[in-house]
Amino acid sequence: MAAPEVEFGRRREKQGASLEADSKRELQEGGSRQYSWKRGDQHPGTFRERYWERSQERYREKSAKLKLKSKIEKKYRLEKKPNWLNFPRLGEAEDNEVNKEDFFIPTPGRRPTIRFSLQPRTRQLSQLSAFCVPSNSVINELAKMGDPDVLEMVQEEERRSSREADRCFEIAEQDLSSKESSFLINEEPVFKKDEQSKDSIFFRDGIRQIDFVLSYVDDIKKEAELKAMRRKEFEQNLRKTGLELEIEDKMNSEDGRTYFVKIHAPWEVLVTYAEVLGIKMPIKESDIPRVQRLPFSCVLGPLKLPKNVKHPHPEYFTAQFTRHRQELFLIENESSFFPSSARNRIVYYILSRCPFGIEDGKKRFGIERLLNSHTYSAAFPLHDGQYWKPSEPPNPVNERYILCQNWARFSYFYKEQPFNLIRDYYGEKIGIYFVFLGFYTEMLFFAAIVGLVCFIYGLFSMHDNLSSTEICDPEIGGQIIMCPLCDLMCDYWRLNSTCLASKFSHLFDNESTVFFAIFMGIWVTLFLEFWKQRQARLEYEWDLVDFEEEQQQLQLRPEFEAMCTHRKMNPVTKEMEPYLPLCNSIPWYFLSGATVTLWMSLVVACMVAMIVYRLSVFATFASFMESEASLKQVKSVLTPQITTSLTGSCLNFIVILILNFFYERISAWITKMEIPRTHQEYESSLTLKMFLFQFVNFYSSCFYVAFFKGKFVGYPGKYTYLFNVWRSEECDPAGCLIELTTQLIIIMTGKQIFGNVKEAIYPLVLNWWRRRKARTNSEKLYSRWEQDHDLETFGSLGLFYEYLETVIQFGFVTLFVASFPLAPLLALLNNIIEIRVDAWKLTTQYRRPVAAKAHSIGVWQDILYGMAVLSVATNAFIVAFTSDMIPRLVYYYAYSTETMQPMKGYVNNSLSTFLIADFPNYTVPSEKRDFTTCSTLCF
Repeated sequence: MAAPEVEFGRRREKQGASLEADSKRELQEGGSRQYSWKRGDQHPGTFRERYWERSQERYREKSAKLKLKSKIEKKYRLEKKPNWLNFPRLGEAEDNEVNKEDFFIPTPGRRPTIRFSLQPRTRQLSQLSAFCVPSNSVINELAKMGDPDVLEMVQEEERRSSREADRCFEIAEQDLSSKESSFLINEEPVFKKDEQSKDSIFFRDGIRQIDFVLSYVDDIKKEAELKAMRRKEFEQNLRKTGLELEIEDKMNSEDGRTYFVKIHAPWEVLVTYAEVLGIKMPIKESDIPRVQRLPFSCVLGPLKLPKNVKHPHPEYFTAQFTRHRQELFLIENESSFFPSSARNRIVYYILSRCPFGIEDGKKRFGIERLLNSHTYSAAFPLHDGQYWKPSEPPNPVNERYILCQNWARFSYFYKEQPFNLIRDYYGEKIGIYFVFLGFYTEMLFFAAIVGLVCFIYGLFSMHDNLSSTEICDPEIGGQIIMCPLCDLMCDYWRLNSTCLASKFSHLFDNESTVFFAIFMGIWVTLFLEFWKQRQARLEYEWDLVDFEEEQQQLQLRPEFEAMCTHRKMNPVTKEMEPYLPLCNSIPWYFLSGATVTLWMSLVVACMVAMIVYRLSVFATFASFMESEASLKQVKSVLTPQITTSLTGSCLNFIVILILNFFYERISAWITKMEIPRTHQEYESSLTLKMFLFQFVNFYSSCFYVAFFKGKFVGYPGKYTYLFNVWRSEECDPAGCLIELTTQLIIIMTGKQIFGNVKEAIYPLVLNWWRRRKARTNSEKLYSRWEQDHDLETFGSLGLFYEYLETVIQFGFVTLFVASFPLAPLLALLNNIIEIRVDAWKLTTQYRRPVAAKAHSIGVWQDILYGMAVLSVATNAFIVAFTSDMIPRLVYYYAYSTETMQPMKGYVNNSLSTFLIADFPNYTVPSEKRDFTTCSTLCF
């Protein structure tokens, strides 16, 4: 095919020859007219003469350009043309891996001119390429694959094709008249692997950036051929959509077994799918000034990040991207116009919808199916560099390094988070999680201060507490004989033996308890309302106001399509879709409900087992401490009640961790049995089941101690028995609140410590072991994609477990906070560490997760509202039934006769007296005593 410039020159030459003949004939007829004319002057001749002179001038300019072009082509090494310019020759159609439909073949009358400049690409050239690029090929292939989002775009493209052809030709002619030197690219630069940096994030040409990486290992099993066919078909279809692939042979990998498929999304693919996904891009820089100085800015200055980190980019007005109006958008550089999170979103969207064959009469598609069948072993976006050093030219800015230095460092625990940078690198979904965690931590600061003040008040008033003074007084508490707490094995005991427990109980059960319970009811309401405002502001700042659910979330799950044998027409799209009849799904729901009920009853069974443990161990501790004379001093600190409570709480925490391990797997298995239709339904169903399991598992023991323990004991001579064997547990004379506090401290603190250690140590050890196994050939290049491949996978449910951990902690802070005012302080300290641990994990120990959009925290917000309402009720019940606050107030206003010391005599008033002679023979201790009565708590 002749170059467009040559054809243009020939056409002009013919026109010039005809005009020359006409002008000679005109001179012969009208006589000779001599004149001299310069370009730019008013030509004195006829129209034909003026046209002839200008044509000659243009022809000389074109000839000079063609000579300059031929010199440039010889001087510079040329690069390979894009795939859509490689027109198949006759006889090569069968040998080519890509079908002829992949190429853009211009229609008659449409003459696109493709020109590559030596100069850096300007905005004008970007706009020119937008009109002349063969985006029809991408869209038509998408339509053939059944992508409903682009079917209507195909029709619009056909209507616009004729208009664009004329405009493209006009622009090409104008560019031919410019003075820019151009040449065609048709060669690929030589690549030397040993000279390439191990931190390179580009293809072998050093120009095209790697957006996504697939990996697989040769399989020698019987399904090896099937997997190879799937991979070949899948990769061919990826090329048809416009993606560019480069495969690294297994001999170049560290282990000598793994193939890596590197994927690059060119500009044509990015602009097409940016329109399909409705990605918003900047059209104008915002003229709304940022708030420069905030109240108390001088005090909060050390908490602030540098401006270039907090706001890495200017603020823009944005609009949904459209490839037909690219001139409206601020496209300075095509390679950096789309942020990296948007690029890997686009590539993953293509991967999730790309077919790989027809099996069992059904069209199979999606990278998830290939990962589930182990056709590919991993699929992940590439980090943009090392986290411990900045990038070097020609690599782009290393955002991972910036995040690691300003966000993932534990020494920056007091600094704010770079939310905009997190959003640009990891996407809105992960960004919103860290915004929520940071906002929750800020609100905990106020609750922690008030809780600490209440604790300090209890600490300073502990020695002035008249009830504790009477219990510890040998003349009062030491003279009160208490009835045995168990049958036969337990002996009578004196009230002053619980002196230390009564003092500790006053730390958390005092006048400030009621105030703090009321404050936390107000705090949790304000927290949720302020979060709604913060979330609304975030939606505006991140362009999520008119956000619709992510297409990936609404896409049919491969498991659902595999299980569905029925089809029905969608009344909206008029397409046949998989359909699961109700009669087929009901058995699965019944099985799921039965499994949930069974495992929740297992939690109740474990709780009953812990009660039995405490009852049996208490009798053992009581008899053992009475018989051992060496334990008399220890008994004043560790009474049988305190010892049983501590050991029971620790054992309960271990049981909770074991059950939690099984619940995570059981929940996933049950949800999979229900065969949810979309990814969103799957995540919502899993969230509900997992939260129910965790709620019962972590809070059941606290609910028992707060509202059931010691409430159904009975009285001497007619005790209530569990299974007709063990007597029901009684509360300490100081109340059950101290035992609830002990249970809460052990479970909450243990869970937080265990969770942080697990999140930090587990991926670190796994990555170390994986790298140790992989580095079998240390002399080979440990490339950027291999380093990311050896990292731990964050997974699609990684964020789910982070939310679950935060919500469970929110329950400890709000549901039982009246019994433990320091709970917000412990949660605050944990979250300060949690933010940095999560940041450190994401930037250093995990593969880069696929970016996703979200406008809120989703179903977790409804769960938080439910827990807020429940917390108001539980704290009210704790104050009313578990705390001694109400009985003290009743005694103060109804029974007190002392004016100077109104609470004097309260301890004696709260006890009842029982005759020892009335004890049944099977309950009374065998030894005879010299007293006739014993005291017990009033119930």
